[in-house]
Amino acid sequence: MSTGPLMPKATAVWLVENTALTFEQIAEFCKLHPLEVKGIADGEVAIGIKGLDPTTTGQLTREEITRAEKDENHVLRMAAPKVKLPEQKRKKGPRYTPVSRRQDRPNAILWLLRNHPELKDAQIMRLIGTTKTTIQQIRERTHWNAASLTPMDPVTLGLCSQIDLDFEVARSAKDRPAQMDAGQTLLSPEETTAPLPEETHDPFGGMSRPKKEEEETIDADSVFAKLKQLRPRDEEDED
Repeated sequence: MSTGPLMPKATAVWLVENTALTFEQIAEFCKLHPLEVKGIADGEVAIGIKGLDPTTTGQLTREEITRAEKDENHVLRMAAPKVKLPEQKRKKGPRYTPVSRRQDRPNAILWLLRNHPELKDAQIMRLIGTTKTTIQQIRERTHWNAASLTPMDPVTLGLCSQIDLDFEVARSAKDRPAQMDAGQTLLSPEETTAPLPEETHDPFGGMSRPKKEEEETIDADSVFAKLKQLRPRDEEDED
């Protein structure tokens, strides 16, 4: 992604006043709108801004300006920097803590141990910039100032950002294995497939099964015997 000059409007003022470049070429180089460049030429925009020569700052060469003046379709390109700054690499190790905040680190460690016990010592060391020995002393209450420590949020103290803290907490939650609910237990296959006994409750919390009524055996002789017992009563009722 190409970037424009450091002071785009001041550079545009100088290019309008000292070159024969078109408004479109200047607008493209300075990352401005062509109408804004036209307003600079008309004295309606950038009033009071002193022009800045991009050739003296090393952002543009004279040869590039001459080439663009001869060809309206030529796009100005930024000059390559003469001095290359080395890329700054982040040093590995504990986070640097200002001297004025170092006395608050034990309080922040105690806060993390109480509110986020899932964090590992290495994560607390990255967040606070402390040592594993200090964390162990605070955890075991053997720190020299353990009696006076007060848990305090490290974000409020300025020892770490909320983004870094949320990232470490999310990482701990991701690495932690999922735990089953202690109130729910799995039944064995024998218990789930076995028939339910009479007058017992369903192990899955259902309603109790009603007891089956004993079925009477129907016999032809017993039926005729019943009829014989009923006949005399019927005859007496007729008389």
